Order: sequence, then structure tokens, then C-alpha cells
Amino acid sequence: MKISLLGTLAAVTLALAQPASGHENQTPEHQKSENETPEWWYASGEREVARRREKLDAPQARNLILFIGDGMSVATVSAARILAGQQAGGSGEEYRLSFENFRHTALARTYNTDQQTPDSAGTMTAMATGVKSFGGAIAVDQRAVRGDCESMAGTERPSLIELAAAAGLTTGVVTTTRITHATPAALFAKSPERGWESDTAMPPSAREAGCRDIARQLVEFDLDGPIDVVLGGGRAAFVPTDVEDPEYPARNGQRSDGVNLIERWQQRYPDGYWAWNRQGFDAIEPGFEGPVLGLFEPSHMQYEHDRALDPGGEPSIAEMSIKALELLQARAESGYVLVVEGGRIDHAHHAGNAYRALTDTIAFADAVAAARARVDLDETLIVVTADHGHALHFSGYSQRGRPILGLAHGTGLAGGEPRVARDQDGKPYTTLSYINGPGFRPGPRPDYEDIDPHDPDFRQEALVGLASSTHSGEDVVVYAIGAGAEVLYGSIEQHLIFHALLQAQARISALADAIRNDAGLPDWQRLLARVRAQDSPD
Repeated sequence: MKISLLGTLAAVTLALAQPASGHENQTPEHQKSENETPEWWYASGEREVARRREKLDAPQARNLILFIGDGMSVATVSAARILAGQQAGGSGEEYRLSFENFRHTALARTYNTDQQTPDSAGTMTAMATGVKSFGGAIAVDQRAVRGDCESMAGTERPSLIELAAAAGLTTGVVTTTRITHATPAALFAKSPERGWESDTAMPPSAREAGCRDIARQLVEFDLDGPIDVVLGGGRAAFVPTDVEDPEYPARNGQRSDGVNLIERWQQRYPDGYWAWNRQGFDAIEPGFEGPVLGLFEPSHMQYEHDRALDPGGEPSIAEMSIKALELLQARAESGYVLVVEGGRIDHAHHAGNAYRALTDTIAFADAVAAARARVDLDETLIVVTADHGHALHFSGYSQRGRPILGLAHGTGLAGGEPRVARDQDGKPYTTLSYINGPGFRPGPRPDYEDIDPHDPDFRQEALVGLASSTHSGEDVVVYAIGAGAEVLYGSIEQHLIFHALLQAQARISALADAIRNDAGLPDWQRLLARVRAQDSPD
């Protein structure tokens, strides 16, 4: 009996997914380290980066820029490179995205302390605080319990942005997602649950125990002042349910506590600047000296492909990066730290939509290029990486120069004219596909002969049917250039990225060392105590 390739692979995949009898949820003891404590994670990363810096005589940086392509797997970079090259008129394979020209590269292992395939909260906690943690963790270590407010006490970790602000550097956070989403949240908030973006999303027990939602923590951020520049989406989490959105009057806010956090931010920083649309963004002068808060959508910002159709208009990730740099550079007496996330790459992948994932990756690369052109690499370290991979697959023996979003075409082993590649049933397939996701179709494979896979709304075929395509557990590439970049090489644990950034900047590194040398309190409490003491009158 003939068995289709798809059916065979599906059966094998499902079989492999079943745990072996008697070994469910167990990690072999020889694969675990008894020393895997938060302190061990931090110290191991600290020691390894210090060793590399000493060996290479790595220079110090005044400024730090971290770019994160959320879900930007190796396959994503490869396919986006080809698409960008083809859009520029070439065959595509030889093209380079901006960060692919960076001299130093490494492979980062992305697993969480509890997940083989990670989530963005745990991975960003590793890069933001220098310790690996569990899936769902927002800058708390693995001792906390997901969703348990009271378990969080004493597990909070200071982030790179918080250390920078307390050390007197100017700081900025830019994202195309909600500003309260997992990746940006780990830079300014502490939470055992990434979903607690507004008070409405929190269980009553968490609110009663004293936990604060992520939006509130952003507004109440105060480490010698606020974050200087915050640009992204997600304004609904900041306003009450009875307040209409300025761009979409039919949509209201999300807060149940009746607090308008945007108004509270404006009251707290009367010298600040608030923007919600393109007009407001464009009006921000590069020399403006107050804090800036720009939230350009109620939820996530538009995909790059859809941005031009936004009713209120919104800036691109490159434009936000340039604006943030201009503002930070104008006031950075001691240097600055800027973190930029291209977050919607991940969302397009979850939707099984390679077109938007790749065009957002290209826009992300444009933002990196814009930043690179505006800094002095003798005093600036730029790191570009992903928080995790995705289930995008790139295969099919296509001839060079074939459209990356199209059907697979090949010449065959004997050469000859290019022809559409076909499966065992004679049906064509696309060069890009997903291992799992919403592109799955039950029954016989669809015939793509009369379907346009270049349509921006086309969902690539998936092997396993899921409502949302998953992350992948593969390593991600780290690209680095500038002062201190040489320490990022080889196969590294993801939390080393934090230590490479931290130790490259002397003021932040000195503060981190000082609070760790204090006794009696966790690092986060020591940092708060130092800042409060500095702000108190004699």
C-alpha cells in the first residue's frame, strides 16, 4: 500500500513526541547540573566573559545597542536575505542583510531552565539579567513559580536597562510589539507571569498579594528617573475600560482599576512628551530633553507590509530606532543603552505567514543599518540576535534565483530546463514551509498549481496542524560589531550576551559589581537601596 510522504512524516513526528514509558518529564541526571542555581548562571556567565575579555584585551564601550529579532531563526535570516536580494534585482542568495556584515558571530543556546524549546520571556530574561529562567518569567529567576505572586519575593533580577539608568546613562526601549509584551517587559518589570500586562489580566490573588501589572511598572519605573525613550505599541493596557482609543474610537482601554496610566505618566513627567500617531512622532525634535513615551497602537504595531494603511500613521522600526538614537545621543553625558526589538517577525511566523515574517526581518535589518551609520564603533558595541528560532523550513532543491516565496523549481539530477518540483502524488510544493501551524490541511495535500504563494496573506503549508506555529529549540546567531564585540564567538549560552554587554561598559559593570559585593539583600533590592540612598537628602 502506498503511503504519502506527508502521512509518513506526520506519523513519525507524533511517535517521536510520545514520551518513553516510565520516563515522562524526567531529565537524565547526568544531563543536569546540581549547580544550576541563579547564582551559578550569573557567575558562570560573568567568569567566561571576563576570561575572554582578558585574553583578547577587549576595549570598553561607552554606548550599548542590542537588537533582537524575535523569532529570527537561521532559516528566517536566510530566506529574508534572498527576498531582499531579489527585491533589489539580484538572484538573492549572494545578498547580505546589514548585520551579516558584522565581523563577530556566535551561536547562542536558547533553552529555558524548564523548557527545551523556549519562550520569549525566559530568553529575554537571560539576555536582560544574565541568568536563565523559566518560560513566562519576566526578570525573575528560576526560584519563582509561574503565576504565583508571593513566590517572586527575592527572585527579582536587575536588568541591563535598570543598571544603566541607575549608573547615570540614558536609556531607550523600542519595539514593534506591545511595550508590555514579554521581550521589552523584561527590561523594566518584574513578574512571575508574562501575561500580566494590565491589571485586568491578573488574578485577584496576585493583586491582593501586591504584584503590579507590567504597564504600571513601566510608568512607575524610577531609577534616577524614567526610561528616557520608550517607543512601541500597547496603549490599551495603560487606560481604563471606559476610555476610547484616540485612533480606533470603537476600541476601549483594558484597565479595570480606573487608572489612566498615560495621564499619570504625564503628571509625573510634566516635561515629557507623549505621542500616539505619526504626526506626534514626527514632531519630536532630536534635541528634546525630557522623557518620551510613544505608543502607536492599542496592541501590537502594524506589520511592515501593512504599516502604510494604518489610520493614524505610525513610524517604521528604522525610524523609531533613529529617533531614539538622536534623543539619547543628544543627552548622553556618560553613554547610553538602547534595546530595539523587531517583535512582529515572531507573530507572522506564529500565523504561518512567511511573507510578513520576512518583510519584517528586512525592515529590522534596515533599522540595524540605520543605527550602524549613526554611531562611532570605537565607542559603541552593537549586538544583533534573536531570542529564539521558529518552525519555518527552507528546502526543496530549487534552482538558484527562484523566487523564495514561490513554488520549488529544480533542474533535476540530470540537469535540463527548470521545472516545478512535485511530491509523490505529483503536486507542487513551496520552497518555504512550516513544521507545524495553521497552514496544515487535513486529507490530501492541496494542489498549489492554481494558488499564488506570493500573496502576502498566503499561509505556507504545515506538516502538523496547530492554531499557532511554535518556536523552535535550535540555536540562534549572534552578530556583533564595535567596542568589545570580539568576546562573542563560538557556541555560547544565551545569558552570556548580557555579560558581554555589561562588562563592555565600565560604569554599568562597576555598579553591578558594587551591588553584588553588598551583603544581606538580593541584587535587585541592593540596587533599589543604593538609588534611594542617592536620592535622599543628607
